[in-house]
Amino acid sequence: MTSSKRPRLQQAQSVNALLKEILAKPGLGEQITRHQAWLVWDKIVGRQIAARARPLRLRKGVLEIAVDHPVWMQQLQMMKTQILAKIQQQIPKAGITELYLRKTGHPPTTGQPRTAPQKAPPLEDIKLSAAERSHIDHLVKNIENPELQGELRRFFSLQAKLHKKHDR
Repeated sequence: MTSSKRPRLQQAQSVNALLKEILAKPGLGEQITRHQAWLVWDKIVGRQIAARARPLRLRKGVLEIAVDHPVWMQQLQMMKTQILAKIQQQIPKAGITELYLRKTGHPPTTGQPRTAPQKAPPLEDIKLSAAERSHIDHLVKNIENPELQGELRRFFSLQAKLHKKHDR
């Protein structure tokens, strides 16, 4: 097909325009808030439990947890109230009202073997450079909703810290 017969290509949208379009969708900020349980899980339950149990999904306020062994299922069943209280304290706007434990039969995915000690520092100890913080500020500067802007800034910061942690 010759170029004169081919329809003219539309101009590509900028990332900024695409982000605005995506973030304008109702309820996105609420979804980000609800799914923070994945980010704080290790801190809430500790490394030993996190090596055996991971959040799987969140539906209608019920956080489903994958557990790899019946003994850990029993232990976590006894700790459900305390874990739920900690989650509600850490992320009160998440709306998590119940924990559902599911036996998976295999170790939950944590990114490293269960027995290996975690050598990288916790995310809260990882510092972002001024350039990284400036880049994140640039990404969220056009978001008009201050709550959503804050959630995205926190999300992008955590993502940058995760990259730094895995690059060490």
